[in-house]
Amino acid sequence: MNIGLFGGTFDPIHKGHLALALAGQQRFKLSRILFVPTNQQPHKTSQPIAAYFHRYAMTVLATQGEKGFVPSLLEAPGEFVVHDRKNPRSGVVPSPNYSIDTIRKLKQTLKKSDQLFFLIGIDAFKDIAKWREAEALFAECEFIIASRPGYSLADVAGTLPERFRPRAEITKPFAKQPAKGDLVLPGVTLHLLDDVNQKVSATEIRNAVGAKRPVKKFVPESVEEYIKKEGLYH
Repeated sequence: MNIGLFGGTFDPIHKGHLALALAGQQRFKLSRILFVPTNQQPHKTSQPIAAYFHRYAMTVLATQGEKGFVPSLLEAPGEFVVHDRKNPRSGVVPSPNYSIDTIRKLKQTLKKSDQLFFLIGIDAFKDIAKWREAEALFAECEFIIASRPGYSLADVAGTLPERFRPRAEITKPFAKQPAKGDLVLPGVTLHLLDDVNQKVSATEIRNAVGAKRPVKKFVPESVEEYIKKEGLYH
């Protein structure tokens, strides 16, 4: 079974996140996609604006209408219970801060035959070499990346950890090729989707809310209502 793991602050979750998840689900036959709001961001200097509880609640609301979309407490603060309903205590662990830890804990609940796909935007992926145990990440899963204009295949290859990074003379011919399609290198499998990019960002949404502008074109209606009800981002 193919399983997707989609982590992020989701502060708030928006239609860009959902577009990537839907595309990944359809193209790679993902039976489930776990949406994992992170408690702490180890790779960013700024931390989420909304409390974890609110971000998780918005994730539940945004995903409730899509079959196979599963909000997950994998990175909840303190102790938490993984989504496995048949064995609800199987995933109780201290809240992780790093993707490699999250993946390893999740894999303890999966079958050996299950294939894991990590969903991520290209702006986040460009810092992948700085992540904890970056090389190990590529051994644990394949990546589904939401690409966007301005990135080439050479750019993507150049962001890989040094062990996997091709020499510059090899990637030079790809400097003008858009970052799309599959990029398969020894130890690395990347799937670049160039048709899911939406001009929306969580920062833009928070700024719009703060300015009392509507955000319904950026987030599901249920999320917009939750933001209003809870007075978030003012």
